[in-house]
Amino acid sequence: MTTAAAAAAAVVIASVDPHEPGHYPTCPFLAVTGEWCPGCGSLRAINSLLHGHVAGAFERNPLVPLALPFLGFTYVMWVLRLTGKTSWSPTLIPARAVWVLLGTVLAFWVLRNVPGWTFLSPD
Repeated sequence: MTTAAAAAAAVVIASVDPHEPGHYPTCPFLAVTGEWCPGCGSLRAINSLLHGHVAGAFERNPLVPLALPFLGFTYVMWVLRLTGKTSWSPTLIPARAVWVLLGTVLAFWVLRNVPGWTFLSPD
């Protein structure tokens, strides 16, 4: 069921151009504060990846192409655990790795809103 939902979402994101205004809602954080959140540009980055434009994905939101391999691994391991083919659990991820991830996202969030670091903004 989850795989089907992800596939359906990928089809929608690939077929609906996120660069056209009005196709997707505006980020609530951006609408309220005028600042980019860590997720701003994610739909455009995923759309770029689905069309084979890796460089374009990095331009929209560099966290997306960097995070997808880890998210994919976690998803595959979750499916294998559900089918009884592994005992791996996301709780086996070291706490230090979680703190590094949170620190990276927080630093990205701050830096993409600092003048001079506009290369981190979605467009």
